[in-house]
Amino acid sequence: MNLRLLICLCLLPSLLPAQPVDDISQDAVQAAFRILRRDYIRREDLTLDQLNRAALQGLLQRLAFGASIVRTPQAETSKKSNIVAEVITPKVAYLRPFALSADEFPLVERAMVDFESKGISQLILDLRQPAAPGTLETAAALAELFLPRGELLFKLKQLGAGESQLFLSKREPIWRATVVLLVDGDSNNVGETLAAIFKQKKRALLVGSKTLGATVRYNEVPLEDGWRLRFAAAEVLLADDHSVFRRGVEPDFKVEVDKESKDKLMRHAAGETVKDLVFENQRSRFNERALVNWQNPELDDYVSRTAGKSMPYDTPPPLDKVLQRAVDLLQTSELVGRVP
Repeated sequence: MNLRLLICLCLLPSLLPAQPVDDISQDAVQAAFRILRRDYIRREDLTLDQLNRAALQGLLQRLAFGASIVRTPQAETSKKSNIVAEVITPKVAYLRPFALSADEFPLVERAMVDFESKGISQLILDLRQPAAPGTLETAAALAELFLPRGELLFKLKQLGAGESQLFLSKREPIWRATVVLLVDGDSNNVGETLAAIFKQKKRALLVGSKTLGATVRYNEVPLEDGWRLRFAAAEVLLADDHSVFRRGVEPDFKVEVDKESKDKLMRHAAGETVKDLVFENQRSRFNERALVNWQNPELDDYVSRTAGKSMPYDTPPPLDKVLQRAVDLLQTSELVGRVP
């Protein structure tokens, strides 16, 4: 039997979608192959081309984010790097890079210096933005903004290499105060690496949901015109040689948000103030303040409602539960103990 075809059978979900392929012996695999090639109702469909395509599809499914086929980038366009940087409270600032790329690094650094000059003592760094894989050099550069000079950030273990490549902090940090990281399954390899480093070193509190575990360096090679193969070529190891590849990073404070709600939040945050996602505007009520000002908001609402008008509170504005919990933790940190 052709060995390649036997391997294809193991990776062919369209033929055996619910079968425990990993639990049967190699002899059983070969027997299943012979039977299907001989007795399958449409054995003429089992061409070499179909089996090879199914094998690649099954392999990529098994490797998940470890490998993928991606389109070759078109000619470089002038895409402006951008971040969201905003002061939420007198002590808390919010920072979200869009791509976690080298081009955004100067913007991130400048924003952090500006926050510090304003007396901000607590920083929320949002790493939940969906983005293409970045370089681990960018992850190291970002970590250097928070960790002491000379500290081992992480190691990079490449297949076939005898020694791991060491990434050490080469500069003095510019942010020594409190930091909270927001993470989830959309955090790319740069964000995940940063989160893993900070958690291992107890440098920050992580809020959100578990990351995927794509803490790797990706290589890309051309397959044909328009298509490239992207695959994990080197693995990040933390200072204690621990790996989170395919394991992910668990947050210290878990807050789950469904994908649809999060996508709406991210679109809103891209064009509006982040404060709108944190602080709820209370509905006006008939109280002592209204009485002093000769007002009755509830009566005004009733009149508008009877006239068939919709009210602003009929459709509540989107609120970012993850960011809200982060702000809550920071605002109460003086009572319950210092956040890293």
